[in-house]
Amino acid sequence: AIYGPFSWQNDMQNVAIAQDGQKEAIEHAGRTGGLPFVGTGWYRNKVNVPNLADGERVTLKFDGAMSHARVYVNGKEAGYWPYGYNSFFFDVTDLVNPGEENLIAVRLENLPESSRWYPGAGLYRNVHMIITDGAHIPMWGTYITTPEVSKEWARVEVATEVVLPSGADESKYELRTTIYSPEGRELKSVSSRLIDLAYNDSTVNQTFIVRKPELWSPDSPRLYSAKSELVERNTVKDTYNTTFGIRSIEIRPDDGFYLNGEKTVFKGVCNHHDLGPLGAAVNDAAIRRQIRMLKDMGCNAIRTSHNMPAPEFVRACDEMGMMVMAESFD
Repeated sequence: AIYGPFSWQNDMQNVAIAQDGQKEAIEHAGRTGGLPFVGTGWYRNKVNVPNLADGERVTLKFDGAMSHARVYVNGKEAGYWPYGYNSFFFDVTDLVNPGEENLIAVRLENLPESSRWYPGAGLYRNVHMIITDGAHIPMWGTYITTPEVSKEWARVEVATEVVLPSGADESKYELRTTIYSPEGRELKSVSSRLIDLAYNDSTVNQTFIVRKPELWSPDSPRLYSAKSELVERNTVKDTYNTTFGIRSIEIRPDDGFYLNGEKTVFKGVCNHHDLGPLGAAVNDAAIRRQIRMLKDMGCNAIRTSHNMPAPEFVRACDEMGMMVMAESFD
C-alpha cells in the first residue's frame, strides 16, 4: 500500500457526493490519495511461547488491523474482526504450543469503496502477546472516575474487573490498589476482599480521597497512576497499571464548557490518523510532533476523524495536555 505507484485509477468510486449537492453518481478519483491500498495482504511471524504454568492464559491484542482481520495460530483460526480502526483481542491459550515456536498468521483485506480518505493498510499498529495467571485483571479491566473535584480535595472512584479460575475460592483473594502522585510518590493504598463477585458484575469498587489534587488541564497535564494488584494469600497473581487525570467536567446550558470550574473554549482541529507522507503506520515521535505543533498554534482539542485513534495517540494527548473527542466511526 505504500510502495505505489500512485494512480488516479486506484479505488475509483462511482458515487454522488451529497455534501457537494450532487444528485447522480459520477466517477471520483484521488479521494483516498492515489495509493493502491485495496486488496489482500498476509502477515506471518514465528513466536516462541514460554512454558505455561497451570491456569495461565495467552492473549493476542491488536491495536488496529486494516481490515477484515482473520487471525490464525498454528493453522487454526483464532478469530475475525472486521473494523480496521479499533483495538481487539483474542484468547489463544488453546491454540498455542507452550515451550515451542508458534506460527501466527494474519489475513487482511481492504475492500473497494470502503473509505473516502486514505485508511492505510495492513498491520499499521502494534500487536501484543500478553500472558496472565488464571486469576487476573482482564484487558481494559479498570475504570477510573473523579466525580467530586475541588482545589482542596478530590474523590477518585476505581472500578476493577476481576477474573478468577473456575471454582476458585474468592475468599482467598484480595484486590490491592495504590494511588501514586504525578511524581510517583505513593499517596494511599486500599485492600478489598473479594465478596460475591458474581453478584457485582465481577467488579470491585474502591474509593480514594486525594488532598490538594494537582488538576489535569491543557496547560498543566498532571497525571496520577493507579497500580492494581490481585493477591492470593500474599502472592501477587497479576498487576495492572492505569494512568488518569483528576479534573471536573461540566456543560452549562446556554453558557458553555467548564473544566475544573473554569469556562474553557475548545480551540480544536479534526485530525485523521495518518501522519502525512509517513503514512498510516503508528509512529510515536511523529504523533507527538503533530500534537506539539498544534499546541504551538494554540490548539487545545482534537477530534479524531473519523475513527478511534491509536493508543499511542491517546497517551500522548494525556501527557501533553490535549483534550480529545475520540470519534468511533464516520
